[in-house]
Amino acid sequence: MKDTQISTLSKKTYTYTILDSINVDIEVTANQYQLPLDDLFTMAARINKKRSFLFVSKVLGKHLPIHPQKGLLTAALLAASYVERIKGLNAQVTEELINTFIQKESQFQSKAFIPSSVNPVVIGFAETATALGHAFFDCFEGAEFFHTTREEISSLIPCITFEEEHSHATSHRCYIPLNMINNDREIILVDDEMTTGKTAINIIQSIHAQFPRKEYTVVSILDWRSAENKQQFAQLEKTLGVTINIVSLISGEVQVEESGKLQEQELPLTYQGIEPSIEEVPLSDFFDKACTSINNSTPLIKETGRFGTDSHDNRVLHKKISDSAAVLRQHRTGGKTLCLGTGEFMYMPMKLAAEMGSNVFYQSTTRSPIYIQDIDGYGARHGISFPNPEDQDIAYFVYNIPPGEYDELFVFLEREVPAENLKPFLKQVEKLQIKSIKIVFFSHSLG
Repeated sequence: MKDTQISTLSKKTYTYTILDSINVDIEVTANQYQLPLDDLFTMAARINKKRSFLFVSKVLGKHLPIHPQKGLLTAALLAASYVERIKGLNAQVTEELINTFIQKESQFQSKAFIPSSVNPVVIGFAETATALGHAFFDCFEGAEFFHTTREEISSLIPCITFEEEHSHATSHRCYIPLNMINNDREIILVDDEMTTGKTAINIIQSIHAQFPRKEYTVVSILDWRSAENKQQFAQLEKTLGVTINIVSLISGEVQVEESGKLQEQELPLTYQGIEPSIEEVPLSDFFDKACTSINNSTPLIKETGRFGTDSHDNRVLHKKISDSAAVLRQHRTGGKTLCLGTGEFMYMPMKLAAEMGSNVFYQSTTRSPIYIQDIDGYGARHGISFPNPEDQDIAYFVYNIPPGEYDELFVFLEREVPAENLKPFLKQVEKLQIKSIKIVFFSHSLG
């Protein structure tokens, strides 16, 4: 029996049964590019009193490993949909993008195809959509980008803050130059999924209270807002006197029925762990230091988008990434490689993984606790947990790495950390039977 049973009730209606305890009925009302749902997500049960289920994306590289090009391709599809549906322009690359996605080709490189006459401010939501937002921004010849952050930076005051109620880390902050948002340009908010749309509403209200404008666009891979949720957007448009555009690859409505209570379980360790070889690979010479956060004295780096960037600087970043990838290719020793981003630091690891050669997969850590069950088709079959090496008050999780699946692991940390902080992580990784681990950091301690 598959853990997540899927039955098709009609051409557009699907039922997902999660661990025999949660039934999720989905009615798909729009699928612009006719993408198979099974190529976009599976499902899992969350350990969260506010929301019991999770759409486990097959294109983000968050809870499941992906070909890194798949994440970049998905963002490009969203950008093509945006420019055609909202701006009425011919993206010219749309058919090529759809064919590449459906044929599951892994050879894809993102490029700018949206002219500089379209010059929005793009915002990615931390932490899940930092890579998606940045990859979406890659498609613009002339735009600006930043992502929200959960980091508290002692030397800076955020110009915007807002809350994400259902998340495990609810407070978002925006540390950017005022001139990036103190204007009347269109703002595009990028998230992986809208279930209620409350996060988007919160940030629109926060922005508009200080920096009003006429047009906002919300972009997400999946849009599951109910009629009531959509009415809340319509009411916000009326109240603020603005236009709020919505772009998604799949939209519809979700009904959830919980038929039983799940008991949290840990997988038995029925396999033998091995002690891997450890190697450090510093890339700090390629990137510029920014400022430190409250919980870590090693500087963050400027290039992530956390502090704002534009299309010109983004092209410079792509060159830095290509140069860095050349270094990392020289350190590859395994036939099958996993690249692991950490926390909000997702985009640069994904781009690097895309340039590290064949048989390279990408995913990242997450803060979301999920029920683990090793059953075919379920969204979290394996899992490890450990303290974030950069801030040990935060618990990180990594899912869906079967023991012995990879020969080597590249772990991407934005900042160098003390060796002591890595010990809990390395102890957990022993269970995964990966022979070689490379610790890659982009900023070293000033001490």
